[in-house]
Amino acid sequence: MGTALAGGSLLAASLPPWPRPTGAWPLGLVGAALLFVSIAGRTGRQRMACGMVAGVGLYLPALWWMRDFSLPGYLVVTLMEAAILAAGLALVPMTGAGAGWRRVVAFPAALVVVEAFRGTWPYGGLPISGIDLGQLSGPLAPAARIGGRLLLVALVGVGGVALASVALRRWRVALAGGAVVVVVAGLGVVASDGSATGQLDVAVVQGGGPRGVRAVSRDPAPVVQRHVDATAGVRLPVDLILWPEGVVDVEAEVATTAEGRTLAALADSLDATLVAGVVQAEPGDRFRNSAVPWGPDGALGTRYDKVHRVPFGEYIPARGFFERLGDVSAVPRDALIGRGPAILDTPAGRLGVVISYEVFYPDRARDAVRSGGRVLLVPTNASSYRNAQIPAQEVAAARLRAVETGRWVVQAAPTGYSAVIDHRGNVLSLSGLGGAEVLQAEVDLRSGRTLAVSLGSTPWTVAASVALVVSTVRLRRRRPTMVRRRRLRPTAVRRS
Repeated sequence: MGTALAGGSLLAASLPPWPRPTGAWPLGLVGAALLFVSIAGRTGRQRMACGMVAGVGLYLPALWWMRDFSLPGYLVVTLMEAAILAAGLALVPMTGAGAGWRRVVAFPAALVVVEAFRGTWPYGGLPISGIDLGQLSGPLAPAARIGGRLLLVALVGVGGVALASVALRRWRVALAGGAVVVVVAGLGVVASDGSATGQLDVAVVQGGGPRGVRAVSRDPAPVVQRHVDATAGVRLPVDLILWPEGVVDVEAEVATTAEGRTLAALADSLDATLVAGVVQAEPGDRFRNSAVPWGPDGALGTRYDKVHRVPFGEYIPARGFFERLGDVSAVPRDALIGRGPAILDTPAGRLGVVISYEVFYPDRARDAVRSGGRVLLVPTNASSYRNAQIPAQEVAAARLRAVETGRWVVQAAPTGYSAVIDHRGNVLSLSGLGGAEVLQAEVDLRSGRTLAVSLGSTPWTVAASVALVVSTVRLRRRRPTMVRRRRLRPTAVRRS
């Protein structure tokens, strides 16, 4: 149990921002190795118990951000996520004849299945704080352009098995695992990631302001004004100006409001496309979270509505149940679910867009690229969080989406982190937390598809699931059968 807890805790420590702002990738491999050792030779129930303890060690600190919204929700979700990990590890064959090589395959496969399942359940999935986010500053990151986040998770599992095998002096397993990691990561380095077809002059506006302020208690007018003031620092000429998520909060259709007219006039005066995050009230105590473009002539374009909502942040799942457990007044209304491709058609070009929490979902970024997006915009808003955990993990997720898609990523946040990231996941510009800043850069417009975009996540999920099932089935078939043998008693020999 102690080894399992240490393994889960090290996996959590590999994630940004603690102990390092960009993540401590070696700790992820060591954590996976300890997790593998903790379940070696254990029964199914013991593996499940170790997985539960490891899950608590991983998700209790990794999901710490959630307690800012709902303490009961944070505790419930932590236990649910730990249970998913426990169930996955219980399927890894660790005892019986012939378990050696099969468990080597089954362990990373189980981690992939766990992460794939977490990405869809509960509440539409919770891919945030996945162990893949700890590897963006390490040598495994290029593999993401082949298989996305799930291939990174698999490599963490294989690397963990290899490290554990070194400690246990199982040299063949260690060499084989190490070779797989090196070869796959090397293929990621040389894999195609598209080509540049042009450039776009982009300005990212961060208005600044206090952190740890919940949306329900803030006055939206000063937020808009801070971003108007910060936009005055944009150097001209510029093609595209990106404002963060939710900095414009209106009670009616934005085009009819004073805020909408202000943004239209601003885009017109700067002769640039302006994309801003707009929260718009809707009937039935609901709201719409959108990215809205204004053209250089001030004309309003077609909006993109956020698809993946933040549980306990933008809506309360099973609201009646959680209202009995604690105070959920910080989220008094629920966001509507968006529809349609993750694209904005603007005078600046066809732009991919994923709003805030959606940056943790590779399917939204893939949809943007498949729909013709040549750059990815990430308007986000992490001002409700008191610490740097979510802002840092959002940057890590944006870096991962850049590698997966072969697209530059431009992220804007009202209180940070705002960032400009190239198609290889390198952070070229990064703002601080809290203050007003403007980031400007020439961003490459790119075309083409990586293997991760072309294949998606399904083949990797299916392959891992099959590997996990086959390892268990074949293990059972190879169990030796017990044959009873009659004991022969010595007989007396007569001598004549």
